[in-house]
Amino acid sequence: MPDQASTLSGTLRRPFSEQVAFFRGKLGNLVPTQFWDDLEREQHDTAFMVAGAQKADLLSDLAAAVDRTIVEGKSLEAFRKDFRAIVERHGWHGWTGEDSLGGRAWRTRTIYRTNASTSYAAGRYAQLVAGKFAFWVYRHGGSKDPRHEHLHIFDGLCLPPDHPFWKIFYPPSDWGCSCYVVGARSVREARRLGGDPDKKLPAGWDAINPKTGVPNGAGRNWDYAPGASVAPIVTATAEKIRHWDHRIGKGFMEGVPEAIRDALAESYRSLPSVADDVRRYARRIVEQTAGQIEPLRTLGLVGPAEAGRIAAQLGDDIPPLDLFDFSLARNDVMHVQRVHGRWETEKPRGQVPIAPDDYALLPSIIQRPDAIEDGGLSDIGERLVRYVKVFKGRRYVAVFAIRTGRRTLGLKTFYSGGSEDAPPR
Repeated sequence: MPDQASTLSGTLRRPFSEQVAFFRGKLGNLVPTQFWDDLEREQHDTAFMVAGAQKADLLSDLAAAVDRTIVEGKSLEAFRKDFRAIVERHGWHGWTGEDSLGGRAWRTRTIYRTNASTSYAAGRYAQLVAGKFAFWVYRHGGSKDPRHEHLHIFDGLCLPPDHPFWKIFYPPSDWGCSCYVVGARSVREARRLGGDPDKKLPAGWDAINPKTGVPNGAGRNWDYAPGASVAPIVTATAEKIRHWDHRIGKGFMEGVPEAIRDALAESYRSLPSVADDVRRYARRIVEQTAGQIEPLRTLGLVGPAEAGRIAAQLGDDIPPLDLFDFSLARNDVMHVQRVHGRWETEKPRGQVPIAPDDYALLPSIIQRPDAIEDGGLSDIGERLVRYVKVFKGRRYVAVFAIRTGRRTLGLKTFYSGGSEDAPPR
């Protein structure tokens, strides 16, 4: 079991299997809605929605953007850039917050934090249940504007997992709530984690407030435990890749309908933040930036339709590629720059050196190629597939190797010609 979290901030840095499993479990059910309360309580455990988003392709793009923030730990600013591009691409108007800079900031922050916090809480719920702790300890999240009940009544509560309190107040219990729960195996451990085993719930703690329709301390439609209705499924699913860190970005997609997988794959590669990250990744490698550089960066899932297009070119002797992904590794970039990154080698070939900014084109090359071709075999016997696309008179070729061990199509080489009439060799 991962270390117990002390704050919600970790949600947006490194996800854990149960968190991803919970959110991916919602992607097979993209629900068009008009208002935020069109879905109620536990319905959010099995469905993805953004209030006011009603078109399927718009929902797919929004789901891909949110999924990326959770699975890859992207920042709020990256999500906002993707959100702006999605809104513009679909001509989406009339959504709450659209009319002002402050409103847009509030709306994007709400979508971002709500999905992050509920997926985190649901993943933690599955872990807490599986951990069979004697006590669950409620901890206040440290908000500068705390809710009275959360800080003064709930903070430090130590209750058994089956106490009815958790069915209503397992956090988050309202918009922006950052409270959390940790598990303890003994009274001593509960105290060490900040709990107060002597603290008692006041009489009437679960009484319904007639004005809100929910007990005091919970927001409307927040009086439920996020993830509780699907905890056994989340736990069972998460176990599949417990020790497969390289698969977490593409894991848990088997249960998503094929058409939605294709749509999500296309939506992912359309996000501006994906191109930005690929560019930064390549630049850090080329410029030998100090600090840790991740060994692998995904370029998005290979959906069923894309797998079919590749198979049509390479034949039936390749493995099924559905649920693979396209990827870019540090060694791939170093190889490309060594072989195709200098004028002295490329000019005699009628080619142009590949620069870090060119890598940002890879998602678009995969997304809408002019051609997909059989690339034959690599020097170590890997099957190769070649993607070709012309941008502004310049012809790019990205060659990917089918690597079954990691279930990925890894970039093998990348080069560019000066014009469509002078293709690279």
